[in-house]
Amino acid sequence: MNVNRAKEISQLGDMVNVTYQNEGIYIQSVDEELGSARIYPLNNPQAEKSVPVDHLIEG
Repeated sequence: MNVNRAKEISQLGDMVNVTYQNEGIYIQSVDEELGSARIYPLNNPQAEKSVPVDHLIEG
């Protein structure tokens, strides 16, 4: 995924099917300069972490 799409998804009110390492995640925010996203697994909102945006998969 690219930074622009990740940012777009993070700003939507709707849920979009995005995965990180085969796990459904929610994109909380995107850092364009670092190319990273703050995410958490849908089944564990307490497990926030920053990951490279290009490791996220939509669909």
